[in-house]
Amino acid sequence: MKIALTGTPGCGKSSVAEKLKERGYKVVKVEELARKFDCVIDDNDEIVVDVEKLAREFSKIDFDGIVEGHLSHLLNPDVTIVLRCNPLVLKKRLEERGWDVNKVLENVEAELIDLILVEALENENVYEVDTTNRSVEEVANIVDRIIKGKGGEFKPGKIDWIAEVEDRIEEISRS
Repeated sequence: MKIALTGTPGCGKSSVAEKLKERGYKVVKVEELARKFDCVIDDNDEIVVDVEKLAREFSKIDFDGIVEGHLSHLLNPDVTIVLRCNPLVLKKRLEERGWDVNKVLENVEAELIDLILVEALENENVYEVDTTNRSVEEVANIVDRIIKGKGGEFKPGKIDWIAEVEDRIEEISRS
C-alpha cells in the first residue's frame, strides 16, 4: 500500500515519519524518490521536482510504505494523510527555522486556505490530522491507526482554520 504523509512545511511530517520508521514502517522522502527517478529539474536554491514524471515513475514500482513530503499526495497514493497545524502556531515554527518572511507567509497562507488538503482530495482515502497540540508520538499513533483502517474520525472536513483564526482576531480586538 502506498501511503502519502503530506502537509504544509512545519506541520510535523518529518518528525512523525521518523517515529514511524522507528516502529518498522518503510519510509521514503519525496526528494529521495525524485532523485532516484531523475525527476529533479533544478537543484540551485530549492529543489524543483517534476511531479508528473515522478508520479508516472512511482506508479510503475511495487512500493509498500510511506512517502513523506509536501508533494507526496500528488503521487497517486492509496491512502493520503494530511498533517495540519494552526496557522498562528505554524508561523512561529517557520520563523524559528529562520525562514524568509515571504516564505513563512506563503506557507501560512497555504495552510490557512487548506491548499494541500484540497489538492489531496483528488485522491481516495484521505485523512487529516491536527498536529497543533499533539506530540509527535500522539500523531504517529494516529497515523498508525489510520494505516490499519481504524482512523475514520480523521476523515477531512473538521478543521477550519479561517473560522478559528477569525475567532482569535475578534478575541484580540475586544481586549
